[in-house]
Amino acid sequence: MLDKKLLSILVCPVTKGPLIFDAKNNELVSLTANLAYPIRDDIPVMLEGEAREMTLDEKEQWQSEH
Repeated sequence: MLDKKLLSILVCPVTKGPLIFDAKNNELVSLTANLAYPIRDDIPVMLEGEAREMTLDEKEQWQSEH
């Protein structure tokens, strides 16, 4: 589980925008950048090259849920 205090200070390295914790996929989601950053061994990997691009369906689902 990601520490809520840590989540409150982390931002997307691309857009400097907010991130959403996706517990199901163990990722930090940036809707603005359309990227999902992995969390490995409880450590967020905040590198653009390590992030995966979200599909349009995923992004729409996130926007409707949050």
